[in-house]
Amino acid sequence: IGKYWPEEKKEQIAKWLFSHKVDEAGNPEGIGLSIWRFYLGAGSMEQGDSSGIYNYWRRSECFQNPDGTYDWNKHKGQQWFLEAAERYEVDYSLAFTISAPVNMTVNGKAFNEGGNASMNIKTGMMKDYSRFLTDVIEHFEKEGRPIDYISPFNEPQWNWNKGNQEGTPATNEDIFEFTSLLSHELNNRNLQTEIAFGECASINYLFNAEKNNLSRSDQIKVFFDKKSPFFIGDLPKLRQIISSHSYFTTWPVNIQLKARQKLANRIHEINPELEYWQSEFCILESNDEITGGGVRDLGMGTALYVARVIHSDITVAHASSWQWWTAITQCDYKDGLIYIDENGIPGNPNSENLKFDGDYHDSKLLWALGNYSRFVRPGMHRIEVNNLSGIPEIKQLTDLMVSGYKSDNEIVLVFVNQSEYSKIIDFAGEVLPENLRVKTYITDKNRNLEFCEEKIKNICVPPRSLMTMIIERKYINDTL
Repeated sequence: IGKYWPEEKKEQIAKWLFSHKVDEAGNPEGIGLSIWRFYLGAGSMEQGDSSGIYNYWRRSECFQNPDGTYDWNKHKGQQWFLEAAERYEVDYSLAFTISAPVNMTVNGKAFNEGGNASMNIKTGMMKDYSRFLTDVIEHFEKEGRPIDYISPFNEPQWNWNKGNQEGTPATNEDIFEFTSLLSHELNNRNLQTEIAFGECASINYLFNAEKNNLSRSDQIKVFFDKKSPFFIGDLPKLRQIISSHSYFTTWPVNIQLKARQKLANRIHEINPELEYWQSEFCILESNDEITGGGVRDLGMGTALYVARVIHSDITVAHASSWQWWTAITQCDYKDGLIYIDENGIPGNPNSENLKFDGDYHDSKLLWALGNYSRFVRPGMHRIEVNNLSGIPEIKQLTDLMVSGYKSDNEIVLVFVNQSEYSKIIDFAGEVLPENLRVKTYITDKNRNLEFCEEKIKNICVPPRSLMTMIIERKYINDTL
C-alpha cells in the first residue's frame, strides 16, 4: 500500500493512524498512535513461489542480498509509512524480526519447514544475524530516522513449520545466546536502539513451566531471575521489559482476569522493576460475543471486545505499552484497524489489483483504540480509580470499566461500557466542583471520538460505548 497506492489514499490512512489534529468541531482526525512497528523481513518475497509461503501478502523482502550487500530500496511501502509516522511526530518506532535472512537459515526458507524446536539458523551464523539487524538499525540512524526499539523474536513457542508466513521457533537457550550477541553488537556501535525483549506467543508462557514446552516457557524466571543461567537483566542496550501477546487468554472473562493476575504476581515475585508490554493482539479465540476471528467486523462488537482486553492488560497485568496486529488488512478477519478490498468484497488475499489501488474503510476498533492512544500518552502514570458502586472486578469486565491516568496537567479517565444501558457518572462534590466543565470523547455505533464539553455533574456514558474524559488538574483538590 505504501509503495503503490494513490498518494491521497495513503495520506488519509496515515492521518487516521497518526494525526493529533482536530476538525472545526473539535473531533480528532486520527487516533494519534505513539509507537509504530517496522518489519524486517527475511527475503521470502524475492524467492517468489519457491519460498513455500503461499500468500504473497505474507512474504517479505530483505534489505540484505544473498551476497551480503544491502539494497536500501527494499521495504518501500513500509518506509513510506515510517516516514509518515515521523511527519506526524509519532513518539517511538520499533523494528521487529521473526526469521533470519533466508541465506542464513538451515532450510533456505523463511519458515521452519522441518518442525524443529530450535532456531532455524545455520550453525555459527547467529553473529551474522545480529550484525544484519544492527547494520539495518545503523543505516536508519545515519539517515536521521533512528529506531527506538528492536524486537528480535516473535512467538518462539510455535514451531512455524507451515507455509503461512515467515517465522522461527527458538528455545530459551537460543534466545539467551542471540539476545546477548545483539546486545553487545548494538553497544559496540554506540547505537541508541534498545532491545524490547519477549513477544511470547501467549501470556501463560511468561509464568508457567509448560510440560510440553519446558525449553520455551517460564520466561520471566528464566531471563530475569539473577540466579538463572540465562539471566539477561544486566545486558547493555536491553530495556528492562518483557512482552507477550494476549492470544488465547481472553475468553471466558474469568480466564482473562486470572491470567493477568498471575502475570502481575510473577513479575512482582521475580523482579518488581520489570515492565510488561502487550506487544501483539487481534481476535483469534472463539467466544460467545463475536464468534472468534473469522469474518471482518467494522462495528462495536469487536471494538468493545478489544477494549476489554486493553483495560485488563493495563489495569490487571500493568502493561505500560499496548500494541495491535495489524494496522491495515485485506483479510476477511478481525485483525485490522483499517480494511482494504476491491469493490467492497473482502477476503481475496491473492488479488493482483489490490496491490495497486482499492477501497479502504475505517472501523470502530480504530476509533476505540483512539480512546486510549490519542489521550493516554507516553510519560503518563496510571492512577487507581475507585469504583464507588462496589461492582466486583470480574463483573466490571462485562459492565462498566474505568481506568485513570495523570500527567502534570491532566487527569484522563477512559470508560468502557459493555452493557446495553447508559451509565451515569457522579463525582463527589468535595473532589471536583459541580459546575466544572470537562472534555469528553465518545465512540459508539454512531460516533467516532466525538468531542463534547459538558458539566462534570451526572455525565452519561452511552450504552455499548467508550468515553474518554479529560480533567484539567488545576481544578482538582489535593485529595484526589
